[in-house]
Amino acid sequence: MSIGTGLIDARVHDALAMRGAGPGLLQLALMDARNRTLGWLAAFDGLQFDAGFDGFDPPGWLAGQAAWQQEFWIARHVQRGRGEAADPAGPRLPSVSPLADAWFDPQARTRAQRWLMAQQGGPTPAEVHHYLADTLDTTLALLDKAGADDDALHVYRAALWHEDRIGEALAVLVQALGLAPERCQTLAERGLLPTLPSRGRREPLGLPGQRSTLGAPPGGWVPGAERWAHTVTVEAFEIDAQPVAWQQFAEFVGDGGYDDRRWWSTAGWDLLDASSRRAPRYVEQASGGVLARRHGRLQRVPGAQAVVHVNAHEAEAWCRWAGRRLPSEAEWELAALAAGARGFAWGDVAEWVAGSARPYPGGPALRERPPDSPPLRVLRGGSAWGSSRLRHPRARRFVDATRDELFVGFRSCAA
Repeated sequence: MSIGTGLIDARVHDALAMRGAGPGLLQLALMDARNRTLGWLAAFDGLQFDAGFDGFDPPGWLAGQAAWQQEFWIARHVQRGRGEAADPAGPRLPSVSPLADAWFDPQARTRAQRWLMAQQGGPTPAEVHHYLADTLDTTLALLDKAGADDDALHVYRAALWHEDRIGEALAVLVQALGLAPERCQTLAERGLLPTLPSRGRREPLGLPGQRSTLGAPPGGWVPGAERWAHTVTVEAFEIDAQPVAWQQFAEFVGDGGYDDRRWWSTAGWDLLDASSRRAPRYVEQASGGVLARRHGRLQRVPGAQAVVHVNAHEAEAWCRWAGRRLPSEAEWELAALAAGARGFAWGDVAEWVAGSARPYPGGPALRERPPDSPPLRVLRGGSAWGSSRLRHPRARRFVDATRDELFVGFRSCAA
C-alpha cells in the first residue's frame, strides 16, 4: 500500500523549506511521510512476536501512534486553528476508530502492555492500515480548507515532524530486531535503507572566535528544543570536518580502549563494567576490519564510514584517548551553518555534543524524570535513516547518555 503523490516538489525533502511550508507543500509532505511509515511497517509483515523487546515499542503501535497523534491534534481537536494558543485539554471529537485511544494513546498502556497487546493480535495489521488511511484522508481534507498563517498550520507541521520521528523509530527497530536480509532488501528497494558515504579524511577546520546565534527564531515550525534564538560568544576552535570514522574508532578498540579506565567517566565505566561490552553495539569484531550486524546479516563495514551506534560515554572515551574533546553545541551549530563550503559534512549520523541537556532561554522546561534516570544529553544534526526533513542545522534532540540503538556518532574538537 502506498499513497500516490504525483511529481513530488523537491522542497518536500528540504528541511529549511518545510519549516515554513504552506498548505499545498504540507499536503505533499504529509503523504510522503505516510508512505515512509508504510514502507517501514511493511518490513514487519507477517512477523509474530512471542516476547517484548526491552527499550522498544511494537512496530504496529509505532505506526498507529503516528496516525493517532495526527488525528488527536487535527481532526479531533476543535481548536486546531488556534495553533499553540489552543487549549491542549480542550474538547475533542470522537475518533474514527472507537478503540484508537485504548490502542495508541501513549498514556493508555505501558511498553510491556503494548507488546502484550501485539502478541494477542490487536490491533491487526489490517486495522492499523485502515486507521492510517482514514486519518490521513481527514487530515488532508482539513488542510485543504485551512488558512495559510503559522497558527492555522501549526498542528499540521507538528504532525509532519512527529511522523518523521516515528519513521526513524521504525528504522531503529528494524536494526534492533535483526530482520531477515530479504526484508531489508525490500526496504532498500523502497529507498529507505541508506548507504553511508565513505569520506576521505580531511584536515580539521579552524573557525575564529565570534558572536553567534544559537537556536531558532520564531516563525514557521520550531521544535521545542530549539526555542529560542539567543546570542552566545564562541571562542576560536578547531573541529573535525566529518564525523569520526570506523577506522579511527577501531584504533581505540585495538589499543585496549574498552579496558583502560583512564579514558572513561565514572558513569561510562560503570555502564561498561555492567555490560562487559568491548565494542560498539552490533559490532562483533573491531580488529583487522570492523564486522557488524547490518541489514539482517554480518557485514564488513567500510573503515571510512562514520561510526554509528555509540553512546555518549563511548564518544567521550574515544575523545580522551585521542587527546581531543566533543564540540559544544554552539561550536557544532556554528560550523554546520558557516563551514559547509569548507567541507563540514554532517547528516550521516546524529552527533553527540558536550554538556548536559538544557533548555534555551525562553524555551520549554525539560520534562520531569525519575531521580535515578541517566542524564539527558544532546544530539545535533540528524541521521541518514530519517527523513531529510529532520536534518536541519539547528535540529536538537535530548536523549539518555546511554542510548546507542539510535543512529548516532560524533566528531571531535581540539582539546
